Formats: sequence, C-alpha cells, structure tokens
Amino acid sequence: MNDEDDLWSLEERFWTEGADSARHMTARGAVFVFPYPAGILQGDSLWRESFVAQRWRSVSMTERYFKRENDIAVLAYRVSAERADTPIYEALCTSSYLKDNGKWLRIVHQQTPDS
Repeated sequence: MNDEDDLWSLEERFWTEGADSARHMTARGAVFVFPYPAGILQGDSLWRESFVAQRWRSVSMTERYFKRENDIAVLAYRVSAERADTPIYEALCTSSYLKDNGKWLRIVHQQTPDS
C-alpha cells in the first residue's frame, strides 16, 4: 500500500473501530470539531466525549480528496455512516495527519453534518 491508501484505511478504522483505536492513531493535543453539542475538542476531552467513541457498523466515504505535502496529509470526503437503531449520519469531513517517526497520526478532524 502507498501512503494515500494507508491514510484512507486509517480514516475508515476511525469510524468503525471505536475510541481505543482512534486514540492510538491520534496525536497528543489533536483538535476535533464536531456538530453541536460536542463542538471543539482537544486533548483529554476528546476521549471523554461520547461523540468520538461512537462505533459505526459501516461507512461509505465518497467525493474523496487527498493532498500531501512532505509529512502533512489532508483527507476530505463525504461520509455516510450507519449503525443499528440510529438514522444514517451524513457529513462532510476533513482529517489532517502528520507523519511522525514513520507513523501517521491524526492532528485535526472536522465534521459538518450534510442535512
């Protein structure tokens, strides 16, 4: 796999594997921006917020955009996520990653509901 494939795989795991997995692929001090009521989260507050801990049974990422400059990469996409007993969640998303000692770590993630 190349870096782009690796990053899309990480992004899908962010949605489907839950908070523990997301924590291991996220840099310390990362910033996440979620719809109300979660809002802007940074540091330890990321892992106390139930919105981050959600595990989706399936996700579809379309309108994918990838841009890399040196050790920074940005993903942008439209997501459709599904799980039992919840309406399908649709949003426009971006994630930025930093390659640190050979490992990609998320430094920013943002979701804007697509209603």
